[in-house]
Amino acid sequence: MTELSQPTLAELGWSVANAIDHAPHAVVGREPARVMAEDRGSYLVLTAGGERRAAITGRFRHEAGSDPSLFPAVGDWVAIDGGPDDAAIHAVLPRRTAIVRQAPGKKTAAQVVGANVDVVFIVVSLNLDLNLRRLERYLAVAWESGAEPVVILSKADLVEDSSALLAEVEAIAVGATILTVSAIDGRGVEEVRARIGSGRTVAFIGSSGVGKSTLLNRLAGEDRALVREIREDDARGRHTTTRRQLHILAEGGMILDTPGMRELALWDPDGVEQSFPEIDELVAACRYGNCQHNGEPGCAIAAALASGALESDRLEAWNKLEGETRHQLRRVDALARAEERRKWKAISKSVDRHVDAKYGREGRR
Repeated sequence: MTELSQPTLAELGWSVANAIDHAPHAVVGREPARVMAEDRGSYLVLTAGGERRAAITGRFRHEAGSDPSLFPAVGDWVAIDGGPDDAAIHAVLPRRTAIVRQAPGKKTAAQVVGANVDVVFIVVSLNLDLNLRRLERYLAVAWESGAEPVVILSKADLVEDSSALLAEVEAIAVGATILTVSAIDGRGVEEVRARIGSGRTVAFIGSSGVGKSTLLNRLAGEDRALVREIREDDARGRHTTTRRQLHILAEGGMILDTPGMRELALWDPDGVEQSFPEIDELVAACRYGNCQHNGEPGCAIAAALASGALESDRLEAWNKLEGETRHQLRRVDALARAEERRKWKAISKSVDRHVDAKYGREGRR
């Protein structure tokens, strides 16, 4: 394994804005640290002095409550104190960007997949596992994050002519850079590397087996992640990465490698608008502001379908994600109302107890 020197905070992505946010913690002797990995509630963090194993404080846990998005995520900057094996995380500094999804399961909650990322590389394979509808979903998540989305068409060495597939991806990845890459023969690798530099953080997201780990190893110049062969019967890769982790490259920069996500429910609707800009423009061009796009007079979407300017598959994908985000917003609104009721109920009980203690139960009559 290549010997890496201890990176400075700047090489880890520390900025002037981070220093301003951390200033109140510095006054009380807390250090800044970057979260490199998480293992069942225990965090591996990196400071200017080296690695530490850390856990959140009881007060932090109490204040965060049951909202997983408030807990540290890989890529976060946190304020810590304590020793190398028992450091305490007191706060998460404000995130510049965040890859967020609806947490798996029935509970309505946001889950932060990675924080403070500059570029989101969406890795999709050019072999038989290429799924355009899944790519649209990943693009929506990437646009939501606030980072720059870049599509990597991996395993180019397995396809003799990728021009037709490239054209299909270009039609849906509007506004995103698209790179054709092979970690085996090296094509496109330098274009990927050019977007990673000292102090910059990039994330690899995508389904299991699309080549994220192989590309990470190629960029690192050594085996950082386990790689397995694709299955011959359906050309699908096997799941390799088991946890989210930041990898520091010898040439500078960091890569967030993520496990393939079986569930990728959207959290914020903004990403859908940016992923389907042509449909967003058509919606704005409809004659009526409340157009349902079901054949109403002056419907720009219906006209685009009739002329062939808009494909029905693309519209169907937009309808599905739009419906999902509308449902998500209703769930979040209902959760917020329930939380507000719970808060005021608790306040009311507290006031009652205070009155009883001061005046007795007769004091409330």
